[in-house]
Amino acid sequence: MSQKGAPKRAGAGPFSGFERMVAWRYLRSRRQETVISVIASISFVGIMLGVATLIVVMAVMNGFRAELLSQILGTNGHLIVSPVDLPLEDYAELAKRINGVPGVKYAIPLVEGQVLAKGNVGSGGGALVRGIRGEDLDKVTLVASNIKQGSIAGFDTTGGVAIGRRMAENLGLVLGDTITLISPDGDVSPLGTTPRVKGYPVTAIFEVGMSQYDASIVYMPFSEAQMYFNSEGKAQSLEVYLDNPDDVEAIKPKVEEAAQRQIYLTDWRQRNETFFSALQVQRNVMFMIVTMIVLVAALNIISGLIMLVQDKGQDIAILRTMGATRGAVLRIFLMTGAAIGVAGTIAGVLLGVLICFNVERIRQFFSWLSGTVLFNPELYFLNQLPAKMEAGETLSVVVMALVLSFLATLFPAWRAARLDPVEALRYE
Repeated sequence: MSQKGAPKRAGAGPFSGFERMVAWRYLRSRRQETVISVIASISFVGIMLGVATLIVVMAVMNGFRAELLSQILGTNGHLIVSPVDLPLEDYAELAKRINGVPGVKYAIPLVEGQVLAKGNVGSGGGALVRGIRGEDLDKVTLVASNIKQGSIAGFDTTGGVAIGRRMAENLGLVLGDTITLISPDGDVSPLGTTPRVKGYPVTAIFEVGMSQYDASIVYMPFSEAQMYFNSEGKAQSLEVYLDNPDDVEAIKPKVEEAAQRQIYLTDWRQRNETFFSALQVQRNVMFMIVTMIVLVAALNIISGLIMLVQDKGQDIAILRTMGATRGAVLRIFLMTGAAIGVAGTIAGVLLGVLICFNVERIRQFFSWLSGTVLFNPELYFLNQLPAKMEAGETLSVVVMALVLSFLATLFPAWRAARLDPVEALRYE
């Protein structure tokens, strides 16, 4: 009689209910299987911690890079225009021409110089003076929107300067105090060049969030900076801000054409190449190191399943004599090991996401618990620990953990499927 139209028996197909039931029974702990259960638990915890750590490390590295990039590009131009032959006496006309280039937000003329800054306490420290017009300082939104004390309204006429919060703290300055700036390039006299020393009232205190900038930059009215640095009627450079910093390579030729004179262009990638390259190397190395945690957990799955196969040799022999195929035995142990990997990966993702959303609170808690400053802004530039998760990276971590978990189950499952029922029963 033809069996073509006969229904399949329940539980006869691959990954059937019967196979899932046996795999689940092997996962449950029994008194005589304590060692196997402990190894399975260690594998689960290892994969969970490995996945969570990978997600947190990648998110913190991404957040660190994104915050630094935002701070650097928020206070510095994406393109720096420097003169090659003649000084920038036509800076206003040059800025106007460059402003007309598609993709350019604005071009800002600057006068810059290194000085020694002194306040009410301490011996002072190095600072970078940036001479800028008041209308242009308003365009540097990272600074203009983070004025903590005072105001930059009427910046050109106040005769004062804007300094960072950390500089104010280091020099013991408050709003209205005088900061003394000492430049080595001062007046020329018969006895040589004498340093230029001049005091300026502090009219504004800003905090952009990057400690290096908050501790070292002094914004000075453009005309005052020209006089202070002996650059009357001239600008030292133009900083060009773009709509999209990643378009810098395409906009460079257009800026050169609009300049109508010989200029030297430096973009933000060239100025920070070493810094961001080091961050990328550190990120890749951290990924490889933390991946070892997941790999070790996957190896624990192998050892646990091998012990389980040895312990269940009689059960496997009975299953085979009852009609279970080698494929069925293979799938049972595949599901047993894969369940540990899948559960550990899901738990790791949930734990990693939870930590990423609360990473700054966790940092503050451990700082309070240890009585030390973790993630010191003086060393790491930023005032708080950032974390930025990216869906693609998180997905790659999940896929990597699942692949390692599945690969770890192949050999023990293959060994269980190849077990000879007669030999298994003989040695039991």
